[in-house]
Amino acid sequence: MCVRLTAGIEFMNHLSMVRFNAMGLALLAFIGGWFLCRADVGDFSPCLQFFYSSWPPKGLAGTPICQRYCNRYHFATLYSRPRRSPWFSGYVYTVPTGKRPASSWKFEPQLAYPTADGNMITFPVGALDQNVVESQAVELDYINSTYSRGHLNPSLHHQCHEDRSATFTLTNVVPQKIGSNDGPWEHLEQNVNETLAAYCIGEAYVVTGIIPYQKEERWLKDHRVAIPEYLWSAYCCPNYNNSLPVEMKELFPTYAAIGRNDPNSTEEIVPVNKTAKKSFRGYDVRQMPLATLEMYLKDRFGTIVSVFYEQCSGTK
Repeated sequence: MCVRLTAGIEFMNHLSMVRFNAMGLALLAFIGGWFLCRADVGDFSPCLQFFYSSWPPKGLAGTPICQRYCNRYHFATLYSRPRRSPWFSGYVYTVPTGKRPASSWKFEPQLAYPTADGNMITFPVGALDQNVVESQAVELDYINSTYSRGHLNPSLHHQCHEDRSATFTLTNVVPQKIGSNDGPWEHLEQNVNETLAAYCIGEAYVVTGIIPYQKEERWLKDHRVAIPEYLWSAYCCPNYNNSLPVEMKELFPTYAAIGRNDPNSTEEIVPVNKTAKKSFRGYDVRQMPLATLEMYLKDRFGTIVSVFYEQCSGTK
């Protein structure tokens, strides 16, 4: 259910439109005491509902963020402070309605000041508090770069306007080549949307993340934001239509995919379609069973990575 802004949040959004200096953040930390007392950064406990069986993916280390907007939780993210970008975002899929919201980009105040209010804040016009700049990616990191802002949790996969608007936070974004973001990866997001809308009964849980380069990291703006070599995504739909077409049976209850973010990467994980449109060539997406995705994650991260509880087997 979509909720209306409270007077307090309206006031905070007004603050975010003025110059955001240290005094402004200190005031937000004080105001934050009027809202939820539990921190939104550092603990998934307040937002376990965005993971199947309340079970976040295991095997990756980072900073949990319960993504709060308009004083309501919308999804969850495991964030890497050293990389200034997320490892993954987890959310509950809902059939989308309406138009894509305007790109009003936001940041997470509790990454800069742990006692600040947990609601994500729209980037202000003008100078930005240095603690914010050091703690996370900011808009300047992406301006005049060759990378787009690639959503892990996409606006397309949500019905409520607030849910969709909440995805426009840079803690939910990684540097993604336009050939991927506007090509095969966008097609995957649309395909998942159509598949879940048509055949999933009840809630569908999605986790989308990244795979880093194996040897030498790539960065935006001189070690500001780490660039992933691949993106991956997996969904879990424990209750689905039993009358699935034969060609769809392997897609339930769970399925996964890995997409290329570098046209020069080798083809062991995702082969390249040499006949693809030139602007999208080298940004292929390979769909696969969840177990295959977890095999590649284990190989790259050097540890067992489990995306869903019991691999979304339905056993709780």
